Amino acid sequence: MEVALFVPCYVDQFYPRVGLATAELLERHGASVVFPEDQTCCGQPMANAGSLDDARPLAEKFLRVFGAYQYVVSPSGSCTSMVRNHYGPLLGERAAQMHGKVFELCEFLHDVLQVKPRGRFAARVGLHQSCHGLRELRLGTGSERILPARDKVQELLSGIEGLQLVQLQRSDECCGFGGAFAIDEEAISCRMGRDRIADHEAAGAEVITAGDMSCLMHLQGLIRRDRKQLRVLHLAELLAEAGARA
Repeated sequence: MEVALFVPCYVDQFYPRVGLATAELLERHGASVVFPEDQTCCGQPMANAGSLDDARPLAEKFLRVFGAYQYVVSPSGSCTSMVRNHYGPLLGERAAQMHGKVFELCEFLHDVLQVKPRGRFAARVGLHQSCHGLRELRLGTGSERILPARDKVQELLSGIEGLQLVQLQRSDECCGFGGAFAIDEEAISCRMGRDRIADHEAAGAEVITAGDMSCLMHLQGLIRRDRKQLRVLHLAELLAEAGARA
């Protein structure tokens, strides 16, 4: 099975190890990974700011670069949701060309490859559910009644020996990043992030993991500023690290 890897801008620029871990994980479970080098931003920052005319050329390029592939996989619920749910206003009927092709990493492992990762990762882990993954891709569970009963990410993690998922008080709460929100509303953004960190700490987490590195980037910045000992790992990194100990 050939899979085109779509790597978000911030992963490419700041956390390339997440892209490498994603490729390693997909190949470990039988996929043949290709990386189209012409890829660039999906256009989400521009679209979120209301600049649809600036986002449209990027959506059109995404269609040109990835349109021929059967599967496109990204280690980001946010960018995946942008392509899947928000390309309509940018591309019109052409957006349908990507329907059923674009997947967030964990849902691809769970729904398409139907794998159950194995390995060992001995730690108490707090799972942060990103807003896009939780509410738009419906990857996990939360306190809201609209959310599904199954948690795809937790099912993937259940096969990892030694991993103990801690119970959070608000598993559906935003980290406060929100892209430009963290700039425009810095104080609120930081307060929200510190609330999430405090929830993980109270639950006894040693590691915070998530499917969106943007959320983890925000939380990691606060953890460093407050000189806390929590470790931050993208789910791709955690699963790849655990699998190396299988």
